[in-house]
Amino acid sequence: MPDYDFSSTRLFVEPDLAEGAEIALEGPAANYVRNVLRMAPGDGLLLFNGRDGEWGARVVEAGKKRVALALERKLREQTPAPSLRLMFAPLKHARLDYMVQKAVEMGVSRLTPTITRRTQVARVNLDRMRANAVEAAEQCGVLTISEIDEPVRLEAALSAWPRDEALAFCDEAAGVGEGRAALEALAGRPVTVLIGPEGGFDPAERTMLLGLPGVARIGLGPRILRADTAAVAALALVQVAAGDWR
Repeated sequence: MPDYDFSSTRLFVEPDLAEGAEIALEGPAANYVRNVLRMAPGDGLLLFNGRDGEWGARVVEAGKKRVALALERKLREQTPAPSLRLMFAPLKHARLDYMVQKAVEMGVSRLTPTITRRTQVARVNLDRMRANAVEAAEQCGVLTISEIDEPVRLEAALSAWPRDEALAFCDEAAGVGEGRAALEALAGRPVTVLIGPEGGFDPAERTMLLGLPGVARIGLGPRILRADTAAVAALALVQVAAGDWR
């Protein structure tokens, strides 16, 4: 991302974006711009909505209940979202926040909480996940907001696995460096990375995973990693071998 303007405030908005349009913010969004960012009429910022690229805009009104933003020009065209999904056993709040933020930074376009037999956290705050995804996209110049799925059970997801979607799952039983060659064979295909719970996959789950066509079992080195760290490590391996880091 050469010559990108990281110094300007960047804000995700829901409305359509077009030249000459005016975006009205109310409630928490208006409060954030006026009282947190302390922006005033004449101040410039960047807007994106995940559909229409990135736009330069300017504050034209900053009242107590309403903030108005005028769009000036498009700065970046919308880019296609990477075909990269992260399925993960849910974690407790702070570590889940970290995982979501880093996944967005790493190019994940879809996040799927996945309940395994050894999952310890069964409830997931999807609104909090989306807020973290939006914040990460705002801070890192990402144009697409990752989709946030409802939680699924692993066995149900595997039983209906689409044949055109490759699966790379991190297995603590895999050898150091195992799966690197298999990852390279996934280049050009939609890829899902699966991170299990900290107790590992149940033997029956591992057998089911290894029985899928196009699956890559990958090892993450000689040390035991926490699940949020494992997600970042696995996504880096996949992006280098088969994704947009090649």
